[in-house]
Amino acid sequence: MNSNVLIESFAEFARSKNIDRPTMMSILEEVFRTMIRKKYDDDSNFDVILNVDKGDLEIWRNREIVDDNSEDIWDFDKIPLAEAQKIEPDFEIGEQVAEEVKLEDFGRRAVLMARQTLIQRVKDLERDNLYQAYKDQVGEVVVGEVYQVWGREALILDKDENELVLPKGEQIPKDRYRKGDTIRAVVHRVDVLNGTPKIILSRAAPAFLERLMEQEVPEIFDGLISIKNIVREPGERAKVAVESFDERIDPVGACVGMKGSRIHAVVRELENENIDIINYTDNLELYIARALSPAKLTSMKINEQTGRVSVFLKPDQVSLAIGRGGANIKLASRLVGMEIDVFRDAGDFEEDIALDEFQDEIEGWILEELKKIGLDTGRSVLAVSKEDIVRRTELEEETVEELFRVIRQEFEDSADEEQEEEAPNSGAAQ
Repeated sequence: MNSNVLIESFAEFARSKNIDRPTMMSILEEVFRTMIRKKYDDDSNFDVILNVDKGDLEIWRNREIVDDNSEDIWDFDKIPLAEAQKIEPDFEIGEQVAEEVKLEDFGRRAVLMARQTLIQRVKDLERDNLYQAYKDQVGEVVVGEVYQVWGREALILDKDENELVLPKGEQIPKDRYRKGDTIRAVVHRVDVLNGTPKIILSRAAPAFLERLMEQEVPEIFDGLISIKNIVREPGERAKVAVESFDERIDPVGACVGMKGSRIHAVVRELENENIDIINYTDNLELYIARALSPAKLTSMKINEQTGRVSVFLKPDQVSLAIGRGGANIKLASRLVGMEIDVFRDAGDFEEDIALDEFQDEIEGWILEELKKIGLDTGRSVLAVSKEDIVRRTELEEETVEELFRVIRQEFEDSADEEQEEEAPNSGAAQ
């Protein structure tokens, strides 16, 4: 392989990887100087002249002529007079000899190794450039094209055809991709595996929703409105707490836009995710009440030491507070940073039964689990959904179902007894 073929093939490969000319020249010279050092031990007296465009390479070895009997003839930068005169008969002691060294003089094996080294250096540089390009973009939105879809992840190509990965767990559950689709996602993190950077994208991270809102709401981008917190169940529901630094701007209204124009663009991108925009406040009670919207609370008890809050609602508001599958209360708890327990307003019940009255039918440890989350009467248990009790206690679903059955049966039996007692009195009245 001559120098022209080697340099031209490398230059073409480097350009395909978007390696700039100065970097390409530096890599070429360093590889050739490594070849020189391996053969001659030192490269300080060599000149390497490159012309990448033409594929030309010249290597010149510079040495000073010394007497044949001099002790310096073994120095790397000295040449005996007799050897110098073989190159040019007119040479004399003290003159400088510039001798051209051909690439072929290094041997075929060395040249092939140089070629592999050049390719490896470019790949190393490409990996480093990819890492440097994306490590500062964590949390920013990128646009890419779907190249391949597998069961556990999708391979995305950016505009420079760099490979990015969108894992299944970072996708919105409703997302369905086909090769060639254009998608937006946020750079979630940059991992390095065996020296190779792996760019992980996400569409499920709160940061993705935050960036989308920045793009759609100029007041957020300009810093007039601040996003205090975001919690999500990707593709299902999200809650966003916002605060305005300008009293003239309604942060919720600005985020929603005229007739929902701004928030609808975000909702469409997130596969119709239901987004609640909440006005942030330092008043914890008011913040909790807003977090549980659209449900309306009648009262609440906050225990900051345990990090729990008990909220009381009218019967028709309980299901709104809990939400489908418990999503609303889960997100509200994460938004305010406290565990929220939902109860029906005690004023709505004319008669109740203390849980201790069920000791004959329900094991003591089960009753203790219920009391730990503030449920101490039969109706307070029935006011909470089965899913919520399973989530908040150590009880299994089957146990909770049996618990509900026993409590309901007790209330039904009590109702039957009342009717039986009233029946004679009704007859006497007639």
